Order: sequence, then structure tokens, then C-alpha cells
Amino acid sequence: MARRSARQARLDEHVLQLLQCRRCPRVIPPPVSGGAVLSHVMLVGQAPGVREPVLKRPFAHTAGKTLFRWFEEACGLDESWMRTHIYFAAVNRCFPGKAPGGGDRVPAPEEVRNCSSWMNDEFEILQPRLVIPVGRLAIAQFIVIDKLEHVIGRKFRIDHRGVTFDLIPLPHPSGASPWHKLSPGRELLAKAMRMIARHPAMKAIRNPAVREKAV
Repeated sequence: MARRSARQARLDEHVLQLLQCRRCPRVIPPPVSGGAVLSHVMLVGQAPGVREPVLKRPFAHTAGKTLFRWFEEACGLDESWMRTHIYFAAVNRCFPGKAPGGGDRVPAPEEVRNCSSWMNDEFEILQPRLVIPVGRLAIAQFIVIDKLEHVIGRKFRIDHRGVTFDLIPLPHPSGASPWHKLSPGRELLAKAMRMIARHPAMKAIRNPAVREKAV
């Protein structure tokens, strides 16, 4: 219990410092955090949209509704449960702003580098056993991605900064892309969600007795 409390205290301090970050002059603060959830399952998004900083939580709007529906249908887990049992990270924690041609601006490489230390620290603290990157930018932080159909529906064994874990990528749930609604994306998404539902790390956090030992 003492070990767990020390890790929780460290994660609490980490999130507190994260929320105060102002490293990138072009982004629109404040950073968005899902909270100091001590978990061996980490979900990695791309960057907040315009609604997330206002609502103070990741995946708070349309894309989030789709993402949580995937998990509810495949794993029987609702949004409230996920937010209190899974750690939500992201490639960038602040809203990048709008692109000149419309839509959200893709974070610049230097912004990704600036923000990477937050996720690196989270890997060290949490020691995740399952990482779920959502969308191309998030997936690309761990593996080379050419086409989504080459990585969705597959499990990768990854060593990142000395932490070894399973990586199961998901497409972005944004309505801007129909990839996950059409073949082969629809079938590959369903396969990926089945793999997530069956993963030992997911089973552990769904079982309180196992979760106490795992954390």
C-alpha cells in the first residue's frame, strides 16, 4: 500500500505540473488532463480540440462519444468507468488552434518534442502494460505507420524508454474520416477492439482484487 501511495503522490504532482505548462507559444492553453488515474492501461490521443479545454477533460466532444461507444460495445465499459480506470495521455496536451484552411492545426514537430517529456514521465510512473494510441499522430510516436490497414487490428510488443508493453492502435474516431466506417477499416477496428477487451491489463483493471495487486 505504501508503494502504491508513493506512486499516486508522484502522479498527482506530475499532473499538477502538467496543467501549469506553457512551453509552446502557438498553442492555446490550458493543457488538458484526464486526471491522476493510476493505471496500467494508457490511452494516447493526438491533441485536444476546441471543446476539451473548456470542459477540462480529453475526448469531451463528438470524437469522444464515438470512442466511448466503441469501448462500451466491445468491452462493456462506459465513459465514466473508463475515465476513472484508464490513464488518458496525448501527444500534445494543449489545443493547437485552427489551421488556415479550416479544421484543427496539426501540432508542429517542435510542439510534439516540447510535450513529449510529459508522456515520457508518465511511462516511468505508470509502467503501462497496454497502450492504446488513437489516430495517426499518436500511433506514429511508437511505430512507423504507412497505411492504417497495416497497423489497426494488430498487437505490437514495444519497448519505450525502458518500459515494455503491448500496443494496440485504433483509428481516430473523428467524423472527418470515414475510414473506420468502411471496409476494411470497419472490420479491422472490430478486431482491434476485441484484442483490447481480451487483454490481461484490461481484465485486471476490471477486477478489483486483481487490480489491487497489479497497481
